[in-house]
Amino acid sequence: MPRATLPVYDTLTQTRAELERSSTLGDGLSVALWQRTQLEDTVYSRPGHHTLSLYLEGGFDIRRRDQPGRRGAPDKLCILPAEHESDWRVSGPIRFLHLYFAPDRFDALALTLLDREARDQQLYDRTYMDDPWLAAACRQLAGLDWDDPHGRLAGNALGHEVLAHLMLTQTSRRRTVTVKGGLAPAQRRRVQELIEARLDSVLTVGELAAELALSEYHFARMFRASFGQPPHAWILQRRLLRAREALAGGDRALADIAASCGFASASHLANRFRAALGVTPGDYRRWAGR
Repeated sequence: MPRATLPVYDTLTQTRAELERSSTLGDGLSVALWQRTQLEDTVYSRPGHHTLSLYLEGGFDIRRRDQPGRRGAPDKLCILPAEHESDWRVSGPIRFLHLYFAPDRFDALALTLLDREARDQQLYDRTYMDDPWLAAACRQLAGLDWDDPHGRLAGNALGHEVLAHLMLTQTSRRRTVTVKGGLAPAQRRRVQELIEARLDSVLTVGELAAELALSEYHFARMFRASFGQPPHAWILQRRLLRAREALAGGDRALADIAASCGFASASHLANRFRAALGVTPGDYRRWAGR
């Protein structure tokens, strides 16, 4: 993770918070899972990025000094906008998820999603708010394997959903957005061509949406309407189909097949293959070769 651009990340490291794992998800999104057993008060001073925080465990004894009446707890959310300042009294253990996102990415979303200038949209500073949808999305994000390319792509897609939700519910100018219908035939063909051409490499929802000049929010919903699945699920399906064809067509090493189909390793391919088809790649190769 590019620590120099993540002051909140740096601050937590310096105050002895324990990093469980972290990842860049693409499109200006990064995620980290933290816990605290060594307690030390923390001050965030004008970070250059936005942060969304979800308490996963504990947090009952953590207070923001300028809001002492508010209490943390599991599923409580905090929004820490770029350039904000906050001082936290840490008196108990906690485990929490952070989603970091760049202000320019969020500003671009204002234009593509709401057709409004970024200066008209201000992300609220929130402490210990309740939002069941947002909490569930963040817990789902925390449960993904970010080292697995497909887990990372699912996290990228989920991160864009979270940003759209924040834009629609936690900014100074709110607006309901309705998406009707799917992609046009030419758009469907173009996105299919791009996916097929990039099955062996990293793809993000942002890249696919940009190809069709759509916001990530609109693209994801129109894609689902057209294909019956979210983009990351469709891409995994296509990669598994390519792997099946390769397994049936010869005796290439499993690691080579995994790389050509966009899987991180032979074991990642085997795990995904077994979960989807109920058999191992080796069993499938033997069956297909009969």
